[in-house]
Amino acid sequence: MNAPSPTATDASIDIVELTIADIQRGFAQGRFTAEALARLHLARIETFEPNYNAFTSMNPKALEEARAIDARRAAGEALGPLAGVPVVVKEAMDFAGLPSTAGWAPLAAAVGGIDLIPERDAPVVARLRAAGAVILGKTNIPAFSHDGARANTSWDGPTFNAVDRAIAPGASSSGTATAIAASFAVVGLAEETGGSIQNPAAAQSLVSVKPTFALVPNTGVAPLAGSTRDVVGPHGRTVTDAALLLDVLAGYTAEDPKTVAAIGMVPAGGYAVRLDASALKGARLGLYGAGWRRQELSEECQALYGRTIAEVKSLGATVVEDPFAGTGFADLAQFNGEFDDRGIECIAYDMEMYLRRLGPSAAASSFAALKALVPEDPFGPAGILGGHVATMPVLRASLADPTAVPDLGGFLAARVQYLEMFNAVMTTHRLDALAFPQSSSALPGVFDEASYPATTVSEINIAGLPAVTVPAGRFGNGAPYSLVLVGRLWSEAALLSLAFAYEQATHHRIIPRLVAGPS
Repeated sequence: MNAPSPTATDASIDIVELTIADIQRGFAQGRFTAEALARLHLARIETFEPNYNAFTSMNPKALEEARAIDARRAAGEALGPLAGVPVVVKEAMDFAGLPSTAGWAPLAAAVGGIDLIPERDAPVVARLRAAGAVILGKTNIPAFSHDGARANTSWDGPTFNAVDRAIAPGASSSGTATAIAASFAVVGLAEETGGSIQNPAAAQSLVSVKPTFALVPNTGVAPLAGSTRDVVGPHGRTVTDAALLLDVLAGYTAEDPKTVAAIGMVPAGGYAVRLDASALKGARLGLYGAGWRRQELSEECQALYGRTIAEVKSLGATVVEDPFAGTGFADLAQFNGEFDDRGIECIAYDMEMYLRRLGPSAAASSFAALKALVPEDPFGPAGILGGHVATMPVLRASLADPTAVPDLGGFLAARVQYLEMFNAVMTTHRLDALAFPQSSSALPGVFDEASYPATTVSEINIAGLPAVTVPAGRFGNGAPYSLVLVGRLWSEAALLSLAFAYEQATHHRIIPRLVAGPS
């Protein structure tokens, strides 16, 4: 990648930790242009990307698109809320004209596979464009987004944590988290099936929103469980920026019929205008305990969590110890190893629908056509997704005919069980949210075998519940420690406001010191 050199004028702009509000003020005051911002971010990527590997491909038209924003601004045109803001999108999301690889080597011509080039953007990418964002590129993921801790299975190699290269970056939205934490862009799109928004955000001291299922469209995103669990959400360095990005992403589109459920659920005026620095005053928060999951917190995590509890109490919140105790909630989980994979039985059907949407010019636009082109079978006994096939009869049947809608009755029953019990606990204890440590212990290393020690995966993914992460400190090994706030369906506005109050009072965000030069 050869980034254009910034001009002397550009060099006077400090882009590290730059916020959307900073950018809007800068444009209003005539202090910089969209092109200058794009050049500076591309130059920073050029300097540090070799040591972090956040990107799989760059948008070759980024500067052209930034100049177009500048021309429209100069002409006095009305511009979108992200006009001129540098952003990134996760590799799994279709970007017209750039390869959609799902992180898997057989779908990457760069390493000898085939390229699938979508004819049109995923709705979330189209919404970014409509808002005026300058999309710099697509970010790295593990193959099929099938890892919650690291991107080491990607055809493009590992992504490294911007806070500390030795620590797992979190996954599967590893590249987006690294790009935002490293100030390669201002905000970015992440996506989650089982921790893939919250894990990398927490691992890199970011704010994230794992939205209610169907609040944000996921059509045009390479699926793991597109019909049941997959959600797209923001990564940002501040709560306000994450809320502003969610304002752009949320809501109904005919391209994703399930988002009809979001009609009437997006707050008037959006999420950002509802942020309240006093939101914790009078709030009732449920605390982590064995009633939620029989996974103990490490001694170090207990100490950090104790400080967090003291902080929220000092801000006026009331806490409720282990509100799920005695309810049987923890018994609902059916972990396949350390992951409850219910819902993934729809992947073959979802992949068929995804491939059809690529368009007739794509190298493969059906499951059958892809199998004919690619000799490797990800669903085979040794394949990256083979473990799910072995334990899921519905998935085995669906693989025989991916064009038929699979029987999701078992998954839907699990969702109902989770929601009924969750809602009962929230009502009984009059809770506004749950406030948990996002991880139960310090994070593993980037090349360790250990999984990510999350506390809310997969419970909230099966239930479709929203969550917001916010930086809350640091473990002794240097890994960020984060708070995750979980609420009822459609409660993103309330969760963001609680996170905003905590952020404004504590300022725990870790600003990375990047390493340049050879790794």
